[in-house]
Amino acid sequence: MEEIEVWIARGASHRAAGAHALNKDSSRSHSIVTLYIKGTMPSGDILRSKLNLVDLAGSERLDKTGATGDRLTEAKAINKSLSALGDVIAALSSEKKVHVPFRNSKLTYLLQDSLAGDSKALMIVTASPEIANANETICSLKFASRCHDCALGVARKNVGRKPLLSKFRP
Repeated sequence: MEEIEVWIARGASHRAAGAHALNKDSSRSHSIVTLYIKGTMPSGDILRSKLNLVDLAGSERLDKTGATGDRLTEAKAINKSLSALGDVIAALSSEKKVHVPFRNSKLTYLLQDSLAGDSKALMIVTASPEIANANETICSLKFASRCHDCALGVARKNVGRKPLLSKFRP
């Protein structure tokens, strides 16, 4: 557990944050912590698993934040990656067999194997109780609702197989 905490703290120290009109410590990047877990069953079977803990930077209404310069560039990049995630969720939710655009952003590409058939996903959405944030909260809840409707398929036991993106493994 201590090693995990060290790696999370190390990642947090590299996470970009900055001020804009609505938030003095706004996250300017997503944070992804990936844990590779390997266990051996009494039968000798080796179980492998990958756990992604993802903290997404919030979407930004450019007119509300008053972002300019670097903050504007960051906000556009954040919104683009969140839009790409929404596109992936929509494709996965589609009853038709459609192309899933995992390669449209680094975020969705890195999470591809966590959003594909042999996985389970849990989303926690933070909603603000402030009336001034009602529109953002509604957008977040609508996105969560779209994600809720997405069926990733049946998760299967991962015995003796390497994860799909094992080349990214440390």
